[in-house]
Amino acid sequence: MALALFGLIPVIFFIGIFLLLGLRLLYQYERGVVFTLGKFSHVKDPGLVWIIPVIQTMRKVDIRIKTADIPRQEVMTKDNIPLLANTVVYFKVERPADAIIKIEDFEYAVRQYTQAALRDVVGNSDLDFVLTEREKIASSMKQIVDSETSEWGVDIESIKIQEIELPAEMKRAMAKQAEAEREKRAVIITAEGELKASENLRKAADNLSENPIAIQLRTLQTIRDIAADPSEKIVLFLPSDMGEIIRKFGGK
Repeated sequence: MALALFGLIPVIFFIGIFLLLGLRLLYQYERGVVFTLGKFSHVKDPGLVWIIPVIQTMRKVDIRIKTADIPRQEVMTKDNIPLLANTVVYFKVERPADAIIKIEDFEYAVRQYTQAALRDVVGNSDLDFVLTEREKIASSMKQIVDSETSEWGVDIESIKIQEIELPAEMKRAMAKQAEAEREKRAVIITAEGELKASENLRKAADNLSENPIAIQLRTLQTIRDIAADPSEKIVLFLPSDMGEIIRKFGGK
């Protein structure tokens, strides 16, 4: 009996090693793609899982949203203006089996497709549209990349254009254009102000012309304003009927 138990020890040890070799731990954000003798078998859910050693292998797939920075690259607009642009793409794996079986490196492929989409969309847009409609540019890029990557079980969450840099000579030209536009608006505002002022002066002249005494009073007010500075020399031009005005307002 003792010899039989002693003979079972290597068997139990071997079974224990065999079981331990098949244990795998999958976190909540991971899925396990299992292959049996090289063929796809099934997908394991999170937790402590077991596969048959040697016969089965498992590839872990992270299903969290990933961020890929697309390096700055030069792109040409429809009106032949070179730009430097860099973007960032957010994506996640929805079907782990497809992401492993149908493409070798889905992260690298997403970055490459995003670069190509940036060149295509910007190349079909004018400079003004690219500078003012970044969201529309990014939305068009997302549709292009998403349609290509959906077959691999990858979903594009969003694409953002982080920075668009113009050539130095284009920056100077746009600065001059902006300055000219500001000067144009200033001239228009000044002209509108002068027009309104002339209309008010015309109305005032019409009102004064209806009453000669009002004109003479305005003359006296102007003389008084000038006389406030004692250093000024004043030349008075009095109307011929000034005495009558003084009598009317002086009570004599």
